Amino acid sequence: MNKQEKFEHIFYRIFPKVKAFAWKILQSEEDAEDIAQDIFAKLWNTPETWEDKETWHNYIYTMTRNHIFNFLKHKAVEQKYQQQSEPEDYNYYSTDDIHDQLYTYQLIAIPAAFSLSTCHTQSSQQQPTPPNIIYILADDMGYGDINAFNPHSQIPTPTLDSMASAGIMFTDAHSNSSVSTPTRYGTLTGRYAFRSSLKKGVLTGYSSSLIEKGRETIASFLSNQGYQTACIGKWHLGLDWVKKDAKKPLFTGNEWNVENTDNVDYTAYISGGPTDCGFGYSCILPASLDMPPYIYIEDGKVTAPVNGYTEDYLEKKIRGARYRHGDVADDFNHQECLSYFTQKSEEYIARASRKDTPYFLYLALTAPHAPWLPGEEFKGRSTAGAYGDFVCMIDEAVRRIYTAVERSGKAANTLVIFTSDNGSMWLEEDIAQTGHRANGAWNGAKSDLWEGGHRIPLLATWPNVIMPGSHSGHLICSTDLFATLADMLGTTLPPHTAEDSFSFWHELSGKKTKKESKERQSMVYHSVNGLFALRKNEWVFVDCKGSGGWTLPEETAKKLPDTQLYNLKNDTTQLQNVLISHPEIAREMKRELEAIKTKG
Repeated sequence: MNKQEKFEHIFYRIFPKVKAFAWKILQSEEDAEDIAQDIFAKLWNTPETWEDKETWHNYIYTMTRNHIFNFLKHKAVEQKYQQQSEPEDYNYYSTDDIHDQLYTYQLIAIPAAFSLSTCHTQSSQQQPTPPNIIYILADDMGYGDINAFNPHSQIPTPTLDSMASAGIMFTDAHSNSSVSTPTRYGTLTGRYAFRSSLKKGVLTGYSSSLIEKGRETIASFLSNQGYQTACIGKWHLGLDWVKKDAKKPLFTGNEWNVENTDNVDYTAYISGGPTDCGFGYSCILPASLDMPPYIYIEDGKVTAPVNGYTEDYLEKKIRGARYRHGDVADDFNHQECLSYFTQKSEEYIARASRKDTPYFLYLALTAPHAPWLPGEEFKGRSTAGAYGDFVCMIDEAVRRIYTAVERSGKAANTLVIFTSDNGSMWLEEDIAQTGHRANGAWNGAKSDLWEGGHRIPLLATWPNVIMPGSHSGHLICSTDLFATLADMLGTTLPPHTAEDSFSFWHELSGKKTKKESKERQSMVYHSVNGLFALRKNEWVFVDCKGSGGWTLPEETAKKLPDTQLYNLKNDTTQLQNVLISHPEIAREMKRELEAIKTKG
């Protein structure tokens, strides 16, 4: 590589980490950005310091430390002079204070921020008390949106990049479906959603409850283990709405084009939601941000009168800036929804942390699913349009969650997991326009059986348990959270529970478990159209024509082979169907797929 190529390699890998570390100390994005820019401007002019592969990262660490120290020192001088004129209003840092602050962060954050190696020493012993658990689920966020997973991402994600450095990143993680509702069902129940009554598609805002009555969920399981539990954000698993007149339909039209809703009793208790599925507290949006009704439901009750109505919204200048017509509560604003749920989560963390029992927070974000409506302060932060700016809002939301955890005093014993419910709805035209690949190098998008539809980012941190800077290529499914938490707690799952869940606790902790024999060997993918694929080792068998989703027009798909076989090791973009050359593998995988489908 020439100088420019080497520099770009370092820049894409390290700039977000430098900025994130500076941001953590200074609590100012502008100051952190200035420091990072200054450092890399100087690096460009001193290639002798970083062209040596053995020493460049240490040099950058030293530069960052010194820049932050000088910034704080300069700030202290300014405040000292202000103190002399207004002594009652100012306290300034002493040199010792600066050293203490800097080196406290140095010991804690620098190893996470600058560790690039995948080889680490043995992690310390597991915490003796059960950890707090925060599971953050983004909505339609792609594998390639986060810089840690895609150095060419056009979206700054300093918090998520810092999270990757401070914990473990999984590079072969998948949602059990390429669309929202079935993934959420799989996450909370540990079962493939095709075993439920939903065989294809997704639910809408007025759909009935999908999780079967009496079904064990992660929330009910953890409640029995002594956990406080909360569900905040997008629900999208159906609710049991109350009719004013039981003899009349809930609404006219259809679920995708809801018309008259005069028969919906918004004042009644709404059952079938999180609190009926094991959660002790809930504050939710019924479905996606583009589906009515646009209301908040807290512990089964609407939080404000439903007096408003919105027509179909479409911002023609911004792709993705659209939502459907429907009822709107007095306290609901589309653009503020993400921040609202973040605030509710901050409040819950503070409240739950005051108790002696651990908590489980399932935070289901509403972004970057359409409508792409980033807040004013986030517009223009990325070069990936409104979608990219919306992802920046997610990064900020995660930062706020970490800050709330640190403020609670329970950070040392808190497991935080971040992932997405499926791939991004990012089209070829979006790539051409922005240069950003939301789904990374993978072919396909949300809805599809191809990798881009279901390969998702997965990050986890837990100080003293998860080794900083870890990477795992272990096959992970979104249904696996259930068994993993049970394994972590040293408990066994009840009978007929989480049938499709396999523990990856050994990947998080670096510890062997008694359940090694039950390690995931294969997984089933399920598309929006109710079609199937099976992944096993490097092989993917797709049991349909084309993508199985929305990527290819139906007429185009008709001309393609009935089934597909891909080797991901040799063909990451899934452009070479090797079915003809490996028919025995296809037949074996077809048999396994049918066996899994009929199980349970």
